[in-house]
Amino acid sequence: MAAESAPSAVACLRNRFINLFPVAILYKNCFHLLNSWSLSDFEIGRPLGKGKFGNVYLARERKSKFIVALKVIFKSQIMKANCENQLKREVEIQAHLRHPHILRLYGYFHDDKRVYIILEYAPKGEVYKELQLMPGKKFDDKKAATYIYQLANALKYCHAKKVIHRDIKPENLLLDAKGQLKIADFGWAVHAPSSRRMTLCGTLDYLPPEMVQGQTHDEKVDLWSLGVLCYEFVVGTPAFETATWNGTYNKISRAAYSFPPYVSQGARDLVSKLLVLNPAGRLPLDGIMSHPWIIENAEIPHVSSK
Repeated sequence: MAAESAPSAVACLRNRFINLFPVAILYKNCFHLLNSWSLSDFEIGRPLGKGKFGNVYLARERKSKFIVALKVIFKSQIMKANCENQLKREVEIQAHLRHPHILRLYGYFHDDKRVYIILEYAPKGEVYKELQLMPGKKFDDKKAATYIYQLANALKYCHAKKVIHRDIKPENLLLDAKGQLKIADFGWAVHAPSSRRMTLCGTLDYLPPEMVQGQTHDEKVDLWSLGVLCYEFVVGTPAFETATWNGTYNKISRAAYSFPPYVSQGARDLVSKLLVLNPAGRLPLDGIMSHPWIIENAEIPHVSSK
């Protein structure tokens, strides 16, 4: 009986994930055909990052030589955390999004032990890492405004498709070879409106008051997170960061923050119009993209959705 337990456990894993992920296809002109994939179709390169449930590797599809990032997730860890449906939702949402500032999810496949997600490769890495290398760990107004514009543009597209991201922060933003921002992680994304309560683990710094208080929320949570992000870009630290969970919670609940003297008046004005306790009072995405500080500082190329 003991000898049969391991195969039966593997079969259970496989069957659960077949129900969640019935098809494995890759969408990309370079590949010519919709296809079913396996690990043998890829050459695996260096690790790009490590996540809660697995790792991300640089990879190359053998036939086309197309470079991708391959996210490898352990099924046992996903099941232990009871996150199968969250992973399914992440894949379903991101796979259907097509925008210059959203990382493409080309496809996925799985074997007995792992799920593999095929992602666009962003060579310049995380915005967070770029930020840490800057003097004072902050950007100048030109770069900050450019990134905020690109992010607002991407979120406008998401919100039009009734997708709320809910986890905008520097660690979830990547840069492609041209330095263009890409939203990269849709692990907490949902379709609007949402009554789901997020498990408040890790940092609270970017979460809006309605979420830390466990209230029903809509797409305006992303506007608050944009405000916190803009603040960190121009100040060098998150607006509500403290040494304790309770301290951060209290500051978020009161929208209690202040600016150091070196922050420009335009940046202050934009942030103050986003970090508003009442979600209905937050500046909408069109207002962000047309804000005088954005218009004055951002590099705004004429781009169209892919």
